[in-house]
Amino acid sequence: MAHLRTTVWGPAEFVGLPPWRLVGEGLLAGTVTVGAIVATVVVGAWTGRPALADGEAGLGCALSLPLYLSFVGAGRALVGAVAVLGVCLALQAPQAAAGVVLAERGRLESAVVTSVETGRAAHGGQARYLCSVVDAGGMPLKTRIWRGCESTTRPGDALAVVYDPAGRVPPRGVERGAGVRGAARDLAPWAAALAATGLVAVVRSCRLSAPS
Repeated sequence: MAHLRTTVWGPAEFVGLPPWRLVGEGLLAGTVTVGAIVATVVVGAWTGRPALADGEAGLGCALSLPLYLSFVGAGRALVGAVAVLGVCLALQAPQAAAGVVLAERGRLESAVVTSVETGRAAHGGQARYLCSVVDAGGMPLKTRIWRGCESTTRPGDALAVVYDPAGRVPPRGVERGAGVRGAARDLAPWAAALAATGLVAVVRSCRLSAPS
């Protein structure tokens, strides 16, 4: 049982408070990974590089932390949890990065709704309304808008849309609480969970004796 516990959760061979060296190492590993994931997608969205903006590079950054934890001998359960949380953060980051770009350099314009469709979220979630719109020049937008599109929205209604003049991120409807703060709020739980789990994994990797 002791061997199984060590393999699954890590040896954690210390008494009392964990070594400060491992605490600092865990904090550094977690924060660097979170920063790398978020930074790559923000840079990709800002510069229009699909490999970065789509989260592919972020996934690579996310998987680097589990590899590091495996190298230092962390428990397998914690390594798996870090991998899952890192992938979730990397998948959430592109939408948040697009919101940051639109908040910083986006322009607001009024679009006209041409049609409204109802799309249901996965697993029977709350219905989401999708509006097809045309811009002020009568050109239809390729992206259907769901922010600001509600059950009361009808064709011919005006809908506020923010778009990127450089065309590097798709337009979206205006939503209260969006922008940089909204993006940070959306990513904060995943980032905090990833950093905290990485910290625990590094601390529990403490081994005073050579593995048998």
